[in-house]
Amino acid sequence: MLSSICSADLFQEGNVGLGIVVGSGTATTSEGTQNYTLAGVGVDYFIVDDMSVGLGYMGWFGASPSLNQVTVSSTYYLPADEKYHPYFGAFLRETFMSSGYEDYESYGAKVGLAVAFSKKSYLAIGIVQEFYANTHYGDESSTTYPEIVFAFSF
Repeated sequence: MLSSICSADLFQEGNVGLGIVVGSGTATTSEGTQNYTLAGVGVDYFIVDDMSVGLGYMGWFGASPSLNQVTVSSTYYLPADEKYHPYFGAFLRETFMSSGYEDYESYGAKVGLAVAFSKKSYLAIGIVQEFYANTHYGDESSTTYPEIVFAFSF
C-alpha cells in the first residue's frame, strides 16, 4: 500500500530536497590507487514540477591526498506514476585536492529510478557517467559508477 500514500507532491515546484551520500571509492593519483570513505550532502530545489537544480558537497576521507568536491546539477524526474519516477540529469563538478596536487573539473550525466516511500521521501538508484576535463592523474578520461541516494523533500 506504499504507492497509495505517495503523490506527485514529492517533485512539485517549490519543494526542497535534501540528500545524503555515504559510500566508498578509489582514486588513481601519481602515488597509485587510493581507497577512500565518501560522505556528503546535497540540496535540490524544484524550479518547476519534476525538475530540480542542485548543489552538493562530498568529501573523500581516509587516504592521501584528500579530496573535496562541489557539484552543481540539474535532474528531471519523469512523472511515470505516483511511486516510480525514472530520472535523468547532468552535472558540473569541481574537485579540490590537498596541497601538492592540481584541482580538476569534471562533468557528466546520470539516469536512474527514484522510488517514492512517502509524500516527502524517496530512494534514487542509478548510474553515472563522469568525464574529466583537465586531470593529469591516471589514463582514464571518464568513469562510470552507481548512484544511490536517499532524499527527503520539504
